Amino acid sequence: MAHSIMIQGTMSNAGKSLIAAGLCRLFRQDGYRVAPFKSQNMALNSFITADGGEMGRAQVVQAEAAGIAPDVRMNPILLKPTTDVGSQVIVAGQVQGNMRAMEYYCRKRDYIPAILDAYRSLAAEFDIIVIEGAGSPAEINLKGDDIVNMGMARMADAPVFLVGDIDRGGVFAQLYGTVALLEPEERARIKGTIINKFRGDRAILEPGLKQLEALCGVPVAGVVPFTQVDIDDEDSLSDRFSHREEQKLIDIAVIRLPRISNFTDFSPLERYANVSVRYVERVNQLRQPDLIFLPGTKSTVSDLLWLRQSGLEAAILKAAASGTPVFGICGGYQMLGRTISDPEGVEAGSPQTVRGMGLLNLDTVFHGEKVQSQVSGRFGILSGLLSPLTGLRYQGYEIHMGRSGEALPPIVCQGEVYGSYIHGLFDEPGIADALLQSLCRKKGVDFSQLQAFDASAYKQRQYDKLAQVLRESLDMDLIYKALRKEL
Repeated sequence: MAHSIMIQGTMSNAGKSLIAAGLCRLFRQDGYRVAPFKSQNMALNSFITADGGEMGRAQVVQAEAAGIAPDVRMNPILLKPTTDVGSQVIVAGQVQGNMRAMEYYCRKRDYIPAILDAYRSLAAEFDIIVIEGAGSPAEINLKGDDIVNMGMARMADAPVFLVGDIDRGGVFAQLYGTVALLEPEERARIKGTIINKFRGDRAILEPGLKQLEALCGVPVAGVVPFTQVDIDDEDSLSDRFSHREEQKLIDIAVIRLPRISNFTDFSPLERYANVSVRYVERVNQLRQPDLIFLPGTKSTVSDLLWLRQSGLEAAILKAAASGTPVFGICGGYQMLGRTISDPEGVEAGSPQTVRGMGLLNLDTVFHGEKVQSQVSGRFGILSGLLSPLTGLRYQGYEIHMGRSGEALPPIVCQGEVYGSYIHGLFDEPGIADALLQSLCRKKGVDFSQLQAFDASAYKQRQYDKLAQVLRESLDMDLIYKALRKEL
């Protein structure tokens, strides 16, 4: 049976996911078979495994860091928000339906057997399980039926390390306040605190660290410096949405839909030094990009209506009419068609049909059964901007409720408008290069100026960099003692 360690945080976005990923890589480097685990994840970024199950991308990243294939057992419950008060509930990789927050809250203990089955199955196969919490364990209104923080630590009998984010300020109050709000049995599970995202000289922190240790009754397990690692973010808290990047040699605009999902589709394009990938949510931000992407969304109809009301639809149509390529993926692909029909009220709870943008000759109809599958093959003959992709191998995954026709090619082309249901297209070697080379030819730019690179090797270097930062900044003797239950 595996040893376990759990990373909890004082708040969302304190850095739990990246620290868990770094530990997965570090333990793997030390010769252990390691797997990630998060009992309940809430995110619109998801992934489809080889056997057709759906899971959160944070655990996919952690699995990659551990050198293993993603498995839905690593994230037995995934909540995908559909409204401000409701989510699609996915258990063991399969959709259970949409639930309002209160309904799920009342039923979530019913899912404990699924959580335990997944955890125990992994624990029987691996040496170490790195468990990630969610939000904060000190949400006192939710603690009674907790299944993701101290409730999960109790089920796994896992030692806990509590992460605070100094970059947001008030890190001592974060950590001590969280510990103070825990029950005695919960406090006993905490074996150390971690201060994350520190900028500066650690010596300045020392007086505070000593007082924090006295107040919390546990050692500070490390001060992790603010580190730039290019690893996919978990959810819409991503800094990329607030970062207003200047236009570079090749400029790509991604429409920032209210319920944007799987924005990691565009991560491979962000890793070229002279390519700008800008997330646009207002007409005046669009400007004159070389390519416009309409990304995936969890609420296709409502996001299409937002696009229309914001004036962005008209701006995109104008850009397309002037020859700017437009590429829709998943929900964005559906928006580009003539109509979107939801006769069963799958998305909004009531039947509706809305007019699409009319840039592709297709009609989408929503059904209750979700498409979840990995896909691969070679592109057929493509035209226009994407003609260099002809014959290249593609691989990715589909996650969608609507169908837009039978026997559709992987990419549908109509002039310089393109659509695909496939997520992860640009992760496959050669695809991003071919797209950017085509954009360069159109614009008269030398492709070598974009500074292309080996994306797969680059990703592995990022995981190694993160592991090295943790190895240098954490008390690894303390970490291993906690794993062995010696504390």
